[in-house]
Amino acid sequence: MKMYEMYTSQIQKYPLLSAESEKEIARKISEGDKKAMNTLVNANLRLVVSVANKFRKTYKVSVMDLIQEGNLGLMAAAEKFSSQYNTRFSTYAYPWILQYMLRFLHNKTAMIAIPQRKEEVLRRLSNFKSEYSVASGKEASKSEIAQSLGITEEELSGALDCLYTCTSLDCECNDEGSATVGDLIPDFTYDPERQFFMDIAKSNIKQLVSELSEKERYVIANRYNFEGSVHAPTLREIGLSLGVSAETIRQTELKALRKIRKVVDEKKLELYTA
Repeated sequence: MKMYEMYTSQIQKYPLLSAESEKEIARKISEGDKKAMNTLVNANLRLVVSVANKFRKTYKVSVMDLIQEGNLGLMAAAEKFSSQYNTRFSTYAYPWILQYMLRFLHNKTAMIAIPQRKEEVLRRLSNFKSEYSVASGKEASKSEIAQSLGITEEELSGALDCLYTCTSLDCECNDEGSATVGDLIPDFTYDPERQFFMDIAKSNIKQLVSELSEKERYVIANRYNFEGSVHAPTLREIGLSLGVSAETIRQTELKALRKIRKVVDEKKLELYTA
């Protein structure tokens, strides 16, 4: 018997819960009752399987991996569910299960991983633009899109910066088929002029960073991987090394970048980027 069939067979033994039972269990969970949480999760495992089956034909991923991710969303929902909510747990848990599955599918199928928040904005943007175009016969403006999505224009711009298309380097780019995309990419292996401007940029950056506080220099150096390490440390990792939270590091980074921009504007520095 396949693993999927074994799993679906095993979860059938967990009885479904009534609305009143869910509220009582939610109350126990809020008091730290781990057994009650297991009861609530086990009773809704079939919901996760149901949601996962909706993606089986569309995405070529292991359904058991999808179920596992959905179960994580189910557990997250169980921790936050309250007896005061005027809804069934399955209704409350569904968006959590879906979010975890979609995040998993995105990371598995995307050529380039982008932050979940921005990926969600781009998905909503695509749906809105299609509906708006059909309804009005024209393209929506940036302000209209931001207002409809409930975000600022700055947040919208940040998400749009993450849009990308992928093309094979072997793709032919003329009618004769004599040139490929790879042929059009310049070779900068030996380019004295480019190296000269890069050296100037590095010198300017060092000067700018030197005017920051010691903590800010440390954060910027790690966030932008000045050492060229294979693994650039995350906000959380930098925070652990300094004994502060990831949010504190993020705020420190933003503060440092504002200082740098101010100096750049005052001195009218030009930072060459490759």
